[in-house]
Amino acid sequence: MTTPLFVQVRCKPGTTYDVAAAINLREFHSELYSTSGEFDLLVKIYPPKGQDIGHFVDQSFGGIEGIERTLTTLTFKAF
Repeated sequence: MTTPLFVQVRCKPGTTYDVAAAINLREFHSELYSTSGEFDLLVKIYPPKGQDIGHFVDQSFGGIEGIERTLTTLTFKAF
């Protein structure tokens, strides 16, 4: 299994549930959480081995209406 990456998603006001539903339909994630603070959703993803991360994230989230911004955090080692 590859190491996970985490994507925080900021949604346009009033679209969080629609964005979460769209992410669920695409089934590219391991876990999806509603969060408080600067971002509305936190998505845990195990990208396919050898996949270009930028391209994978762009394809995974591209075209989902209501996404204002994403922030991707790469992980390297679990302690």
